[in-house]
Parts: sequence; structure tokens; C-alpha cells
Amino acid sequence: MDGRPLYLEPRLEPRLRSLLAAAGTLHSLTDALGSPLHVVVPDQIAENLERFRSVYRAHHLSGQVFYAHKANRSSALLRRLAATDAGVDVASLGELQHALGAGFTADRITATGPKNPEFLWLAARSGVTVSVDGTDELDQLASLVRKFGLAPVRVLPRLSGFEATGVKVLSRRSRFGTPVRELDSLLESVERHGDAVELTGVGYHLDTTGVAEKAIALEGSLAALEACRSRGLRPRAVDVGGGFGVNYLAEREQWEAYTSALTSAVLGRRPPLAWGGHGYGLRDEAGTLRGTLGLYPAHRPVAGAAYLDELLAQPAASLGGRPLAALLLEHLYDLHTEPGRALLDQCGLTLARVLEVRAQESGGELLVRLAAKADDIALEDHGVLMDPIVVPRGEAPPPGGPGPVAVHLFGSLCLETDLITRRTVFLPRRPVPGDLLAFANTAGYAMDFHATGAQLQPAARKAAAWQDGDGWRWCLDEQFWPITPSGGAQ
Repeated sequence: MDGRPLYLEPRLEPRLRSLLAAAGTLHSLTDALGSPLHVVVPDQIAENLERFRSVYRAHHLSGQVFYAHKANRSSALLRRLAATDAGVDVASLGELQHALGAGFTADRITATGPKNPEFLWLAARSGVTVSVDGTDELDQLASLVRKFGLAPVRVLPRLSGFEATGVKVLSRRSRFGTPVRELDSLLESVERHGDAVELTGVGYHLDTTGVAEKAIALEGSLAALEACRSRGLRPRAVDVGGGFGVNYLAEREQWEAYTSALTSAVLGRRPPLAWGGHGYGLRDEAGTLRGTLGLYPAHRPVAGAAYLDELLAQPAASLGGRPLAALLLEHLYDLHTEPGRALLDQCGLTLARVLEVRAQESGGELLVRLAAKADDIALEDHGVLMDPIVVPRGEAPPPGGPGPVAVHLFGSLCLETDLITRRTVFLPRRPVPGDLLAFANTAGYAMDFHATGAQLQPAARKAAAWQDGDGWRWCLDEQFWPITPSGGAQ
């Protein structure tokens, strides 16, 4: 490799740092439950919820924080949240059943996402709020309510296609929600089904990290609420969805150095930084850099609850330039949010045991094979680049040769494409078989979305861990309940 090692060190808050320092506990866990292994930290999600609540308090706003269940299907995390005042956003029949079984009451659940008839029926029967994406879904829901004699269902239509006044802000198309220009016909459907549904507000879903685009959507939603009120409806809330983000990396300088070096590598100005010269969306065309970097912005100085705070401070250009938070408060509207990744920040890690370390005939990077599959550790599938942490067995690190060392991390499938990381990773020393590599902050989307049992190799199991004095205790994920720590189960 050329020049100094390119590190991408994970950001670690005290609770996760403490768990990673408990090497004996982590090795005992993998000895008992196998490698790979996901470990979730339920108490952290309650702390993250409080950070969001503090933003609500700072702006004197009421409303609900709905955990986006799709980000992780852990029972321990869901049950820990059920013991707080949080809500849960479910996007499938199975998630709705899971939420009800974890202790959430209907008034704390909102149903979003594509819905089949069974999902809609249980949502209506149990009395949860349904986020409807269009008139067809509204018609189907109303038909179920009438057919089975159910109570009217609270609905919150999702909107899309917002437009800015003045300077044009480009927004991505979304397959979720009704274009705001079709609001009148949507509200006509709501009125037609007045015996079966009750409109409680409006919302939106935007797949973007841009605060300006989200501010335009919130401003447009406030205008839509006024249109609802002008028709005699009584909306009470606006749901801004999720997308608040996570700051994965400890150092901004490391992220900037890596992305700059990646550009140079793609242009052939330094050796490749990834297996097979992979460019993460960038390519060289006759000496010109083309394409788009397909990576999550892993260092984000404003993320999570701080991102929500920044969004609420944005001025509404079409509404007198006043801050969005002030407009929500003035009209006594509730603010609903649906954080997934952001609520799961620092809530877990994934462990994989080193099986083999070998050098290539041509020299260069070491090849390190882990007792895991690429789909068990799906950080790169979500565009997140972050270094793993070596967890040696025993008190002192075993002799692994001088460091740092450049390695490629592979899985145990009989496939050339089973790459844990495409990029070259720098470790502080040469790993040895028996070491664990700990991938931090994997709870948000990286544990479940791509998990398979390919080649009859089982998907990673999941355990829940909590602090007990100076040490850590654990149980299987499905055995954790909010009363578990005081009950002494392990």
C-alpha cells in the first residue's frame, strides 16, 4: 500500500466502549452461542430516546417518537422501549404482532409501509393508527372496517412531491405517499369514508440526508394541515418520518483522508484501496472521475437528535420565515418522528472469530477468513465503512507480528463474492486464529436485513447484554424483558 495506514475508527460511547473492553465476556458469549454473534444493548436505546425527548422539550413540543421496527427485529430492544413512553412504527404484519406481544398498546403503534389485507385487518382490529399512502389503500381499509363492523380507524395520509418557493430544491422521487398536488382528491376520499376513518394528521417519507429537503416537506405538510382544517377536518399531528442519521466515525479527518485517497486510487494515482479495484460507485473514464460515491456519510457532525433540532430551527419561507418549531407550537400540532438507525446508535455490535490468516504469494495484504458470512455483517451493504476492533483472547494480546497490518476480510462461504469488507482494512497488529473481530454499531440495519442461511450455515444468533456494576451480564435476545436484570437471569 502507499503511504500511511488509512484508519476509519468507530465512534464509541461509554456503554459500548465498556462492553468492548470486557474481552472475557465477549469470548464467553461466542464460545457459548457461536460465531458470528450479534450483541444488543437495550439500555442504550432508552438513553437515545431521551435525547430525542430533550429536543421536544427544548422546543416545547408534544408528540410521539416512534421506533422504526424495520431497522432491527430484536425482541430485547423492542421490549426495553415498551417500558418507556416511546411508540413503534411497524411496516409488516409480523412487526405489528411483535409490537403487540412486546407490550405496546394500540395508541403507541403506527402502521406504515406496503400493506397486505392481513396487515390492514389486524391494524384496524387492534386500533392502531394507519399511515396510508393513497386512495386505494384508504378504500381497502374502509372496506375492512365496514365489513367486520370495526371502530373507525385513525389514519395519517403520507404525502410526497413537495415543491419549494423561490430557489428550486431538487427532491428524489418516492414510491411512498400521495403527491401533494393530489391532496384535494385524497381528502375527498377521507370525507367519503368519514364513517370508517378519522384523519389525525399528515406525514411524509423522504430517503435523503438533506435537511433543506426535509424542511420543505415539513413546511408543505403544515400547509396541508391548513387545507384539512379548511374542510372541517381536525388534524392534530405531522409525522416527519425518519432519516436523522448516525455519526459512525470518531474522526472527521480520517473520513476525509479515506475518501480523498479513494478518489486517487480510482484514478490510478495510488494502489487500489479495495479488492478488485472496487471504487464504491466511482470510476475512471480516460483520466476523468465519473460516477457517484455510493457510501453513507459515515462522519456526520450533526446526526440523530441534533439533526431533528436543526430541522426544527429551519425557517419556513412560505410561512413568514418563522422557524418550523414555532409554527408547530403556535398551531398546537403534535410532532411525530420515526427514527430507526438514530435510535439504534451505539445499541449493539457483531462478533466474528478469526479462523485463518494467510499471506498472498505476491505479498501485500493478508487474507483473513472469519467465521461469518458477508450477509451477517452488512455494514457495507448499507454503505457504511468502519474498522473492526481486535478482541484478543486472554489478558495480553498474543504475538501477532508487528503492526499495523493491511488485511482483506473474507467470509466462510464458497463464493469469491463473500467479502466482509471490499476495502483494505488496517488493523493495529496481525490477527491470529481465535481472536475476535468486533464490528461496532451494527444494530441499525446491519444485523437483520441481509441475514441468510446460505450453504446451511446458520444466520447469526442474537444476545442482549447489560451492565451490572463493573461487569456485564447477558441472556438470549428472546429471553430479555425489562424486568430481567433485576430478576437475576443470565
